[in-house]
Amino acid sequence: MAATTSIHRAARSPQMKGLARLGLAARATIYLLIGWLALLLAIGKRSGETDQRGALLEVARHNGGSILLWVITIGLAGYALWRWSEAAFGVVGEGRKKGPRVQSFVRGCVYAFFAVNAFGLVRHAHQQSQVHQQQTSTARAMAHPLGRWAVGILGVIVVIVGLVQIVEGFTHKFEKYLDEHRMSPATRRTVTVLGTVGTVARGVVFILAGVFVVRAAYDFDPNKARGLDGALRSLEGTSAGPWLLGAAAVGLMAFGLYGFAEAKWRRT
Repeated sequence: MAATTSIHRAARSPQMKGLARLGLAARATIYLLIGWLALLLAIGKRSGETDQRGALLEVARHNGGSILLWVITIGLAGYALWRWSEAAFGVVGEGRKKGPRVQSFVRGCVYAFFAVNAFGLVRHAHQQSQVHQQQTSTARAMAHPLGRWAVGILGVIVVIVGLVQIVEGFTHKFEKYLDEHRMSPATRRTVTVLGTVGTVARGVVFILAGVFVVRAAYDFDPNKARGLDGALRSLEGTSAGPWLLGAAAVGLMAFGLYGFAEAKWRRT
């Protein structure tokens, strides 16, 4: 009992709240960079990865990038720990509802994966591209009995997550997690616009990524699991490609800017 109480206090401590805000800022930086890279792709100025790993590589190639990469890595790890603490003890604004706690646990796992990848880049370890990693993981999963079904279900879950984000964006559900009393009216309106546009755009990209995973399972072809980079490039391949990709890029940058506001005003 005493150990549980100590862990709960640690989860609600100022240090954990600081890690949460650093993690939110790290996530915001990554999405801002992904949006910028997607915009460069839309205007024909880029051909490299347009996903989380591509964003981290972009950070690493600039002067002082290794220091910022360390900060982002620590932030991503802190974000994962914070989400796991929410899964264990409840989400601020949601209490101990099971649904939000499960979502926090899954988000913690996802960002722990990103933190490990970022640490590999910090250590200059050789890594496959994020797309190749996803395809390899999908192929391994499909090699097992019922693995194809598991991959398909995962793709459907990603699509559902995207749909939920779109609904949350249009209904402004994200506002209940913010301490809006600390914002001026003008700031509140700006954050609402950024949160709406950014969350909806993120949801659309998630849906596209999930569809690729479902197609990979349906066609029994792991090469079709293309993740965020593939989702954005699929927009490029349409008749209105550059415009759609550019709109998605602006939306993801809006989510990044909203993420910095969340890092400052999130109720933790």
